[in-house]
Amino acid sequence: MTTRVAIAAPHAAGVEAARAVVARGGGALDAALAAAAALTVAYPHQCSVGGDLVAVVRPAGGAPRAVLSVGAAPAALDVDALRAAGPRMPPGGPLAVTVPGVVAGWAALHRLGARLGLAELVAPAVELASAGVAVSEGLARATVRRAEVVAADPGLAALLLGPDGRPHEAGVLLRQPALADTLTAIGADWRSFYTGPVGDRLVAGLRALGSPVTGADLAAHTAEETEPLRRDALGATWSVAPPPSQGAALLAVLSAGTDLLTAARRAEIARDTLLGDPRGGPVDLAGLLLDREPAGVPAAAGPKPAGDTVAVTAVDDEGTAVSLIQSVFQSFGAGLLEPDTGVVLHNRGSAFSLDPAHPGAARPGARPPHTLCPALAERGDDVVALGCQGGRAQAWILAQTAADVLDSPDPAVVLARPRWVIGSRDLGRTGPTLVLEPGVPGAGALAATAAGLSLEVTGVDGPHDDAGHVQVARLRGTTLDAASDVRADGVGRVLGAG
Repeated sequence: MTTRVAIAAPHAAGVEAARAVVARGGGALDAALAAAAALTVAYPHQCSVGGDLVAVVRPAGGAPRAVLSVGAAPAALDVDALRAAGPRMPPGGPLAVTVPGVVAGWAALHRLGARLGLAELVAPAVELASAGVAVSEGLARATVRRAEVVAADPGLAALLLGPDGRPHEAGVLLRQPALADTLTAIGADWRSFYTGPVGDRLVAGLRALGSPVTGADLAAHTAEETEPLRRDALGATWSVAPPPSQGAALLAVLSAGTDLLTAARRAEIARDTLLGDPRGGPVDLAGLLLDREPAGVPAAAGPKPAGDTVAVTAVDDEGTAVSLIQSVFQSFGAGLLEPDTGVVLHNRGSAFSLDPAHPGAARPGARPPHTLCPALAERGDDVVALGCQGGRAQAWILAQTAADVLDSPDPAVVLARPRWVIGSRDLGRTGPTLVLEPGVPGAGALAATAAGLSLEVTGVDGPHDDAGHVQVARLRGTTLDAASDVRADGVGRVLGAG
């Protein structure tokens, strides 16, 4: 019998790719990987094989595992020159590019129990890149919002602008033959992205763009498979990825009880002060989890990451569950599309601090502090996969849905509710700010709490991208369901049914 899979993704192309592999016998891991590959074609403003990946997976009958495929800064990164140029890392451009981790992340997830070969899983994405995919409303908005960046890069301009130099409107067909070739090569041998012909072409293109990333940097990359951080809250056990992911911030907020805003502000300060790469030195996990009050002064927030991320969540009827997030960070990442490979490069390096005493300080070979925050919740035999777009605000976006999404008869209703977020430069604000969507419950009390937390308060006109694109897939007893946020172009479906 065909395995049934509940899946949610922010674009219908991802769910259709999943449908094709489930029909051939794939389970939740296969569906998530096929969707993730298709989204690198359909959503180039939010993800790419030139970005990073963080995931939490529970194989059927097993314990959850975390996969962090977070690329490091190149060995030739000149940190002294960066400090001499200004107080912060460049928000985009070649010096913000770190080694892309997505492809090695796909391979690591595949090893955790996918049933079909990687070539079969990327085949729908190859077809999508070759035949073309219509510009979505979200991509059209992002192209207009970052029109200056798109126009400045020949690769992005060739893909996203018409002959008159104007951004493509929704519905225009995008064909990406170079990316189709890259995905085909990845399906045949994913290592070719790091040590083979694809990697050689990518490095040559990066060098031409002014990046210090070398073939040796690519070859040194490995995806990390490790134990997740786990904590009981809201009647369930939650699993998230450890540092350099900000997963600990979500656990901290979930454990806070009813005062989510105060907990989110404390978790924000702790993350900005303490989050770094454990491979380069100790990270204060107790401080990140708010098990003790962190000392120190938070780093300045990074660039506004509008668009930045896609989350794919999948659960099958055998109990395998996946929450996968892949990202180019800011919309269109570094603002660079390498034309020979069709790869959009992320700007994860912009999240480094230039303070040498900070745990997330820029240095050759270090992985940057990471916003990606996938999560799984387990309660008895029930499992919920939860993830979102939302940049640095992901932890409090997810926390606002977590309690109700475990039990609500219709998770789509939960995801459609008005939300709040806090941030500063990452939300395009000059200082720490609470941003409220219309109709947020208890808005007056939130505003009063915000005043005591030194937060400005502002509103937006309606559902807003900054409030996140949450994706949910669930198995409760024998019932599968899924939901996608109304703020995205997404779909939640149960596949293989009937």
